[in-house]
Amino acid sequence: MLYHIIIMKKLIFFILAAMFLAACSSSSQMTDAELTKAAAKEYLKPIRPFTEGRNDCWNVYSNKFIYAPVFDFQEVPGAVKYLYTVTPDIAVKEAEVRADDDSEAQEKKAAGSEVKLAEQSYSFTAAKPTESLAPIWEQIPVGKVVLKVEGVDKSGAVLGLAGERTFMRDFPFTPPYPTNVRPYREAALMAMLYIHTMPQIQSWKDAVEPDMSYKHNTYANKIIGRTITAEALLAKYFPEYADEAILIAKHAAQFLMDQSRPEGDVLAYFPPTYYGGLIASQKDWNIGKMLPMDACYAANGFLDLYDVTGEKVYFEQALKIADTFAKLQRPDGSFPIKCWYETGEPVNDACAMLHPVLNYLRRLEKQYGVHDYDDMREAGAKWMKEVALETFDLTGQFEDVNVEGLHPFQNLTNCTAAPYASYILTGEHPTAAEIEDARDLIRMSEDQFVHWNSLPEANGIRRLFGPCVFEQHKYQTPVDNSSCNVANAYLNLYETTGDQLAFAKAKALIDALTVAQQVTNGYTPTTLDYRAPQKDKGRTFWLNCSVATIEIWLRMADLLGEE
Repeated sequence: MLYHIIIMKKLIFFILAAMFLAACSSSSQMTDAELTKAAAKEYLKPIRPFTEGRNDCWNVYSNKFIYAPVFDFQEVPGAVKYLYTVTPDIAVKEAEVRADDDSEAQEKKAAGSEVKLAEQSYSFTAAKPTESLAPIWEQIPVGKVVLKVEGVDKSGAVLGLAGERTFMRDFPFTPPYPTNVRPYREAALMAMLYIHTMPQIQSWKDAVEPDMSYKHNTYANKIIGRTITAEALLAKYFPEYADEAILIAKHAAQFLMDQSRPEGDVLAYFPPTYYGGLIASQKDWNIGKMLPMDACYAANGFLDLYDVTGEKVYFEQALKIADTFAKLQRPDGSFPIKCWYETGEPVNDACAMLHPVLNYLRRLEKQYGVHDYDDMREAGAKWMKEVALETFDLTGQFEDVNVEGLHPFQNLTNCTAAPYASYILTGEHPTAAEIEDARDLIRMSEDQFVHWNSLPEANGIRRLFGPCVFEQHKYQTPVDNSSCNVANAYLNLYETTGDQLAFAKAKALIDALTVAQQVTNGYTPTTLDYRAPQKDKGRTFWLNCSVATIEIWLRMADLLGEE
């Protein structure tokens, strides 16, 4: 039965790929101008505004927007309508200069600037102070702007300020963008070999413990779990290196098993989030603790190793991790975001975002026919829909960012929203309502974290290599893994609905990663920002992020039928 399911899935995939290629060659394919127009139309629709009554105002900590935003401003007593005025930063600076200097020369300059200032202001009136900026959104130029919403009386006199906000009106999606500079499969193979030939990866051949000169091994579950996945991939695509790759993967897997909590513990069979006391592992807020969702990295690594070796010890270890998840799940379907590693006690009342365990359990079900955890997955999916989705607080859960003491919406991230959207879209038969929920998650990911372009700094250099995707509110830096998260969600939306705009956005993000890849050795930088040579020496390489890039390149290669 399992064999027939796999064959059927492959058949469906090749049919979809053929349909896509046929669409690409037909006259119905959207032009760049049509894609730009379609994107601009989408940007006028606000994302989950609090005025709908579903969630609180989620953008209280946001500092940039691509979609017309809605803000939670307060009504002004006596106001009959509200004047919305957006002023680009350059006009604000000119106004500040005039206010600070009352010399005759400045007065003359100010008099001559009135028309310019007026031209650089964009305004409209509305009945409430909580309307979207859609009426003027397309007119506002890219850049930092100041929004003021003022209550006015019947005569038009200003009664008071309803609210004020400074933010970046970011670049919209406007193709064309640079296309892939080499075939996707070739880029993936080069990146695989780069990881495999790293001295700290090669060291696993002779040791069952990590080489800590690669400091990110301190995040044991994430980095070492993905090391197993990377070497399993290499064994599949490079038969000549298979024995060596499998040896490395086995030693890495043995390390995680040796470090895991013993049978009978609350967190039995969970490897540690932190090991070795380096980087964030040495922070007081991490010592002795772990993120339960991190165990999914190890569990998936064990499954990947089982797939290439057929050795059941790895499959059984993955199931033991699933068993512990089942015991750890709360009655409402939730899981703690962070625990004390020895006791399993939660460090606070905060709940984890469950996309890692939901996708892991779905893999057990779909790939291996394991249905023992269906109830757990359904309960977790119900909690995500009724709590995380409905509040729209798609918070981050990163090893190197403190998850304690966060306010709602303080650390939104695409790393929750986009993978959760992918989970929804890859269900058996997503409903129209579920597809719209996934769209909301993808749109928020784009709005808050995607940068389709960037303004040059004072020295004339664009700091961001784009298009790119920032990771989270707490880390305003473009990361390759974030590009993969959002691009995967776009591809899933495309495959579910045929949305050509979604595919075009995915391709732009994926292609940019091939441009960023180092052609001489296959290295794929984790952070996609310009740095001066001296500072660039400190740029970190996260192996798990590179593996995500490899996986999405392989996905594109399969989707487009690359040989």
